[in-house]
Amino acid sequence: MDPHESGRLARRLEPLHAMTYFAPETEQHLTAAGLRPGRMCYFAGRSAAMGAVGAPAVAATFYNFNPALVARHVPQAWSLAAPSAVLEARFAAVDAALRRMLGDDVVTSPEVAEAAGLARRAAEACSGAGRALAAAHLGLDWPDAPHLVLWHALTVLREHRGDGHIALLLAAELSGVQALVSYTATGRGFVREFAQASRGWSALEWADAERELAGRGLLDDRGALTPDGVALRERIEADTDRLGAEPWSALGAEGAARLGEIGSGLVRALLAAGCFPDNVFAGRGGSPEPARR
Repeated sequence: MDPHESGRLARRLEPLHAMTYFAPETEQHLTAAGLRPGRMCYFAGRSAAMGAVGAPAVAATFYNFNPALVARHVPQAWSLAAPSAVLEARFAAVDAALRRMLGDDVVTSPEVAEAAGLARRAAEACSGAGRALAAAHLGLDWPDAPHLVLWHALTVLREHRGDGHIALLLAAELSGVQALVSYTATGRGFVREFAQASRGWSALEWADAERELAGRGLLDDRGALTPDGVALRERIEADTDRLGAEPWSALGAEGAARLGEIGSGLVRALLAAGCFPDNVFAGRGGSPEPARR
């Protein structure tokens, strides 16, 4: 597949994974497993595939979160719930959330089963080399239910894409907060207030990142991207598509188109069900970008 087209497909399907972070079922199930409500559920839920890792590993693989925020929740999370229990609770939460928002008839439909088979084929074509989160999720046992297979496959693909994206951010010499500031400045991702607060950066740290980016000629004095800043972000996005294209090629154009067709219908249903808050994402019709910006 053309890398740009596979990137578009990844972005179209992203809400099928990302709804996990906003569905109330996630916190309900993870706190029932022993975690504390709030950020701990996010950090432990998403990193549990790597095992009981410490804060530095989570901060490194999540990238744009303030490491101090991560350290307030990890590794303490593993003293409250084992990674295996967190993973079990996460799948249970996804099951409950998808059933609520899509309905049992859709969740058990032949179309979802077909999409699951296609997505799994793509996910199993991912290489874990140099991609820590993708490799960790690839190493998990596959669930049995087709809608959970679909979600898990898209999780693997999302983390595979995100791992490649981080490599590109490092090559561009963008720190986690600088990557977040510059991405927010595109107007196509997180609303700034949500990005800064949810990733744990203070106003001073955000301003410092803006000043550093301005010093490189990437932001102007209003905090908007300069032409050089736009070019850098566009190059990173194009290269993210390129590095993430290989697993989608395993489907071929026809298989990818079919997955996109079924998946787009599911995404529309999730968005109609209000899977994302209105004040979080900008410029993408209420749906997020896939990688760790």
